[in-house]
Amino acid sequence: MRRRRLSFWPLSGAGFGLLTVVVVGAGVAIAVALHASGNPPGPAPFGTPLGLPTPAPQVLAPISTTVTGQPIDGIQCQGGEQLVYHIHAHLAVYVGGSPRTVPEGIGIMPPRTQTQVAGMPVVSSGSCFYWLHAHTADGIIHVESPVQRTFTLGSWFDIWGIPLDSTHVGPASGTVIAYLNGQVYGGDIRSIPLDAHNLIQLDVNGNVAPQPFTFPAGL
Repeated sequence: MRRRRLSFWPLSGAGFGLLTVVVVGAGVAIAVALHASGNPPGPAPFGTPLGLPTPAPQVLAPISTTVTGQPIDGIQCQGGEQLVYHIHAHLAVYVGGSPRTVPEGIGIMPPRTQTQVAGMPVVSSGSCFYWLHAHTADGIIHVESPVQRTFTLGSWFDIWGIPLDSTHVGPASGTVIAYLNGQVYGGDIRSIPLDAHNLIQLDVNGNVAPQPFTFPAGL
């Protein structure tokens, strides 16, 4: 795995910093921004490109061991990442008003190779990659598919191996409020599209105002 650093302009008022580009194979890079202005990050939500807070929020749910590389919702797990259609979305989850971490490695089958970048765990490889997967624990969903099609939040949770419906977000149960790009989503939350730079927020037993997120440069 290779890394290189370069300067970047402020992101969302964060101040100057460094951007570490982590090349994880086959020309695929994960951009992880480092806060280097000398000032601590402000009240930005967890999972912004300022890095994860310490301690990180509780993980919503581990990756299910029942998902072993079998096709899920027509989505395959292949030996390499498929870059014909390559976009990113973001998921944030709050339970009772408190954030929950979406773990790294969803959609990447073990044995996984993992390292630490800017205090954030990064999964760089595995035995196969689903077309929907997560390298990091910041909520960024990588859509990397050999075909362009609409992928949905329901398929993401199916690959995670945990439930998602109107009263369940993984192990958390109760009233679920879904936001898509800052607006309440009134339809079936499983049908929320994972379109480019969509910001998805799920609130269980609470109503947290939609939180901003800035994708790192290059994603």
